[in-house]
Amino acid sequence: MTVVALLSVAPVIEDSMAGEVAKAVAALDEFDVDYETNPMGTVIEADEPGELFAAAQAAHEAVDGDRVSTVLKIDDKRTSDDSADDKVDAVERELGREAHGDRE
Repeated sequence: MTVVALLSVAPVIEDSMAGEVAKAVAALDEFDVDYETNPMGTVIEADEPGELFAAAQAAHEAVDGDRVSTVLKIDDKRTSDDSADDKVDAVERELGREAHGDRE
């Protein structure tokens, strides 16, 4: 089984959040998860939900601040081992091209 999630952790501040977000992402390295960060969050994959939840909790706790906002969206398809890449590949097959556009 593969559990895929979108995690977004950020302090509620006016200034740049990059340093604190980097702490959250770095915390994921302590867990048996694969991840990829994008501008809107970090996609995490784990074999078991417990590992994913533990990684998300560590990322949340790694961020300093009086207020931290965390959003976790989980896809736990229990009858399949499809990875996040497999899901993107399926969309790209339907599109007949890569699933991104170029803004200039």
